[in-house]
Amino acid sequence: QVQLIESGGGLVQAGGSLRLSCAASGRTFSWYAMGWFRQAPGKEREFVAAISWSGSSTHYVDSVKGRFTIVRDAAKNTVDLQMNSLKPEDTAVYYCAAGQIFSGARIEFTTSSMYEYWGQGTQVTVSS
Repeated sequence: QVQLIESGGGLVQAGGSLRLSCAASGRTFSWYAMGWFRQAPGKEREFVAAISWSGSSTHYVDSVKGRFTIVRDAAKNTVDLQMNSLKPEDTAVYYCAAGQIFSGARIEFTTSSMYEYWGQGTQVTVSS
């Protein structure tokens, strides 16, 4: 069993930065790939970023490449999403997720159904 709690959301002006953090409980955290997804009002939930269980590989949606960075700290059981150069279109509820993904296939990291555990979400609002 893995429980996930997100924090770090808030209101920021366009061009600003936020750092989201996801704290995981459960002794098997280190074996889970971690992902961040987001859902804007009236839109489908979409993949944002993911990191493999080992931390050796990362994946990003094209719209955030070069602006967002996902990192995990196995000792602290956390996975963070550093978001720079934020745009109004980044406004959404951001969700942390954990899944047992052991292949290197990007499609598995980007598919929400591959993740078993989800946090409650944290709101990110970027004003223009």
